[in-house]
Amino acid sequence: MTEKRPAEAAGKPMATEDQPMLKFTVLGAGSWGTALAMQLARNNPTVLWGRNQAGMEAMQQSRSNEQYLPGIRFPDKLIIEPDLAQAIAWSDAVLVVCPSHAFGDILQQIKPLLGDRPLAWASKGFEPGTGRFLHEVAIDVLGDEVPMALVTGPSFAKDVAMNKPTLVAVASNHKAFAKQVSLALRTDNFKAYLSEDIIGAELGGAVKNVLALATGIADGMELGDNTRAALMTRGMAEMMRLGAALGCKPETLMGLSGLGDLVLTSTGNLSRNRRMGLALGRGESIEQAQQAIGQVVEGIGTTDEVMRLAQQHDVEMPITEHVWKVVHGEMTTIEALSALMGRDLRPEFD
Repeated sequence: MTEKRPAEAAGKPMATEDQPMLKFTVLGAGSWGTALAMQLARNNPTVLWGRNQAGMEAMQQSRSNEQYLPGIRFPDKLIIEPDLAQAIAWSDAVLVVCPSHAFGDILQQIKPLLGDRPLAWASKGFEPGTGRFLHEVAIDVLGDEVPMALVTGPSFAKDVAMNKPTLVAVASNHKAFAKQVSLALRTDNFKAYLSEDIIGAELGGAVKNVLALATGIADGMELGDNTRAALMTRGMAEMMRLGAALGCKPETLMGLSGLGDLVLTSTGNLSRNRRMGLALGRGESIEQAQQAIGQVVEGIGTTDEVMRLAQQHDVEMPITEHVWKVVHGEMTTIEALSALMGRDLRPEFD
């Protein structure tokens, strides 16, 4: 397979602004975990660990993740470590990149190994069944003394792995650790802005997955560009209403972790949530689409938790509600479209 190499200049590390450059261990060797490990390894030695031992051995031999990012060679500083305890012991900090449903379990697994290391994560979604934000899960498992940060924003794994220009946000209540995460990731093709609004950043990264299902469904039904634009705009209004009820900063949701991620996920064909929506719009089942996509589609489970939050806070989210009904088989896509278009007239901003 032909190896895809970015231009040499694209991997040039940036200055560290007198901050110590942390060595990270990335837990999770799917497409996004691998891509972030590659990004960190452009600056500093970085360890990548995954559950699939055969997959880890294959990556070690090929120096690439042929399952998820075929043909893109690892940086020389990326270290594959199949042993979890050794992987964490090597590091100054840990970055967890796993589906949201597995987040609590992996934190329980690493708790006795973490020591005084700070924790970052790049997972998007809520804890299934409870609707808790992932920072709440982390505090419940590890306590509130551990420095924590979230990496989020419009970033497809393949583009990051290929070193294409990318901007993300690092959200944390711990300013010093947030800056260290940002500096560890930064090269001249990758920049991480800082935010203190971790709830807003988490909310934007989760709700956009549901809205990407909606735009994908519309495109699968061949409803046209006008419909996609309308769904994104009115979907953004739903995100803002829920964010206001939760005390999020509106600028967070209008930034990289909200609007930026919504635009990418709703329009980019690398988006798993958009591809799931496209399949549903064409009349395929969730099971058929899931098998074809081959990775977790966060938006399916997230619809439950976003609806739970909306009901708890009495927030009207009609697009989200109708996506939920389609996902749960309570409406067809045509019925959902008809119901949305048949809603009463009202002011655009109320």
